[in-house]
Amino acid sequence: MALAREKIMAFLWEAFPEAEIDLKDSVGDSNHFAVTIISKTFSGKTKIEQHKMVYDALQGHMGTSLHALSLKTQIPTE
Repeated sequence: MALAREKIMAFLWEAFPEAEIDLKDSVGDSNHFAVTIISKTFSGKTKIEQHKMVYDALQGHMGTSLHALSLKTQIPTE
């Protein structure tokens, strides 16, 4: 069963409430998504650490009910 876009957004907003989040269904099957997250919580973290934070926010759904996620993380510029 695919994970609904709204549920993915809920997980991400919970973990990154101040973030700018752009989530797109990349192929229209509700199973392959692309997300860009711009958050100050990524400051001082490596890309690997940032991506792990996003995967942790998805609470075990990555690789199960969420098949593919193209991920881009950024720190906001002032």
